[in-house]
Amino acid sequence: MLESFVAKKRDRKAALKFLRSTMKRYGQPHEIVTDKLRSYSATMKVIGNATRQETGRWFNNRVENSQLPFQRRERAMQGFRQMRSLQKFSSVHASVYNHLNHERHLYNRQYFKRNRSLALAEWRQLVA
Repeated sequence: MLESFVAKKRDRKAALKFLRSTMKRYGQPHEIVTDKLRSYSATMKVIGNATRQETGRWFNNRVENSQLPFQRRERAMQGFRQMRSLQKFSSVHASVYNHLNHERHLYNRQYFKRNRSLALAEWRQLVA
């Protein structure tokens, strides 16, 4: 997942705003994997990426599973009074989490400890 975005509605306007800001930051994608929500297909027609959209039964599994931590945080943060403060907190939290989260099951203990210590050293340098 490249970006996390909080919106009250999942209509074409919200999808258009999200896709334009993401494409402005990351450039034109080779393919875009979405679920079969009609607002995404309408947005793709407006932008001109209708041929690059991938919707299928199993294509979206990776996207949905990558959203689970974000959705868990969002559910816990329902106490936020303003959407802007929730968006600000979640975007900062996501970048910190991506920096410090190393999947343990992919490495043996020696490499995991080395990568974790390097990430912590870099984080301490950034914060100081």
